Amino acid sequence: MREPDNFKIKKVQKLSAEAQTADALRDGIVSGEIPPGTRLTEIRMAEQLGVSRATLRTAFHQLVQEGLIDQIPYTGWAVVSLSAEDSWELYTLRSSLEALGSKLVAAKMADAGQSVAVRAKLDQVFDGLKEACATGSHRKIADADFALHRAIIDLSGHRRLAEQYSRVEQQIRIYIASSDALVPVPEVIIEQHRPLIESLKAGDVDASIRAAVDHTEQEGAKLERHLRELEGADQ
Repeated sequence: MREPDNFKIKKVQKLSAEAQTADALRDGIVSGEIPPGTRLTEIRMAEQLGVSRATLRTAFHQLVQEGLIDQIPYTGWAVVSLSAEDSWELYTLRSSLEALGSKLVAAKMADAGQSVAVRAKLDQVFDGLKEACATGSHRKIADADFALHRAIIDLSGHRRLAEQYSRVEQQIRIYIASSDALVPVPEVIIEQHRPLIESLKAGDVDASIRAAVDHTEQEGAKLERHLRELEGADQ
């Protein structure tokens, strides 16, 4: 038997201070604890997080790349605000990405070697959404909602699709939280996802694509209208 020390593998590295800072800020923004539009002062944030301004600035730049923070010339930094145009761009993009993901996942159900594991994962994430809705916690619901959609992308087995989704996934998380907040009762969120999960488990490719597109575009249009109304009121 070959000894483990013969393999050339990297040692496990602890997360850098910059990565931990970015994680803390990302969590605060996505959860809504740091509201959209909040000005982020380097001195205050560095003191609050217990890091240097250089470390904080590196984390800020990372979140700029993820679309969570805007760098304002000569002014500083601010958490992005989701506009009606942002909402439209995100839900139309999601519609295309998730339609492809759903198509590929549904097609896998025809393969007996893959269908059991795929069905089990779909049940897991749908049950997770139900459990989150039962708590009434907006944060838990949004997290479980995103986890369900992310699972479909991952189950597709399409590496480049997953990479493209990852580029905007933090913005999608904010979008989902904003969209879910407009739903009057959590049970509605469960029913919004049921046709998608059922069509995927049934292996119905056409129905899965329609369910993915309909869910994303219908709820996206509601959020877009809501944001346009707010923007109109501010003028």
